[in-house]
Amino acid sequence: MKKRIWGLMVLLLLIIACVQTNVVRLGPQVTRPLVPPEQVMIYRTADQVPSKYEEIALITAKGSSGWTSEEMMFKKLRERAGKLGANGIILEALSEPSAGAKIAGAFLGIPAERQGKVVAIFVFEKE
Repeated sequence: MKKRIWGLMVLLLLIIACVQTNVVRLGPQVTRPLVPPEQVMIYRTADQVPSKYEEIALITAKGSSGWTSEEMMFKKLRERAGKLGANGIILEALSEPSAGAKIAGAFLGIPAERQGKVVAIFVFEKE
């Protein structure tokens, strides 16, 4: 019985620790080959993109601030973008829970969430 309870607790922690993503496709539905996450470039603004690009999708992510880091969040966003054939992401927003939200979450047993939103893009080679 105790093993079962511990197993359920570990499973719950793994679910909470994961970064969850959602995708909303934008523009034409063009199928592109997968891009390895390490090849998906991160741009802070659209002005930083070095050449013409096409928007593929809006990707949102969230995860418990106690179990995830910004690095994990960006890794998951890059993975998801690469699966869509995007070779870049433009940051739209990244928000951290406030100290008050973290304290309230700890007191109430509810995880405070880190959230992020990016636009997945395909950057064309310079002409």
